Amino acid sequence: MNKNILIFDDDKVLLDVFKLILEPSGYHVSVTENSNNVIEKVINFEPDVIIMDNRIPDIGGVAAIQLLKSHQSYKHIPVILCSANDDLVSLASKAGANAFLPKPFDLMELEMMIDDMFKLVQQL
Repeated sequence: MNKNILIFDDDKVLLDVFKLILEPSGYHVSVTENSNNVIEKVINFEPDVIIMDNRIPDIGGVAAIQLLKSHQSYKHIPVILCSANDDLVSLASKAGANAFLPKPFDLMELEMMIDDMFKLVQQL
């Protein structure tokens, strides 16, 4: 398994943090600051796991996840909805996300959640 993680977030500093934390652990990380062409980005990078910000520019996290989950070829990819929104549980459910991660998050919690998502991938 390649261990590819595609991260959608408009916060450049947070994208750098994701890369600094995940790449030394052997993950291949690709980041994007908008949800434009979400399907094309998934086709090009072939992620095993996706982390999606809720308030990402253009179509937004919920709509982007719904688009992915409605696509026959990509609905199996685990998606973590990441947001500071107070209604994150409801948003994640509406989007069809596999998990949610509230911002700010604990780095150990992030790593455990990523591990859980890769276990899910291996079961498919």
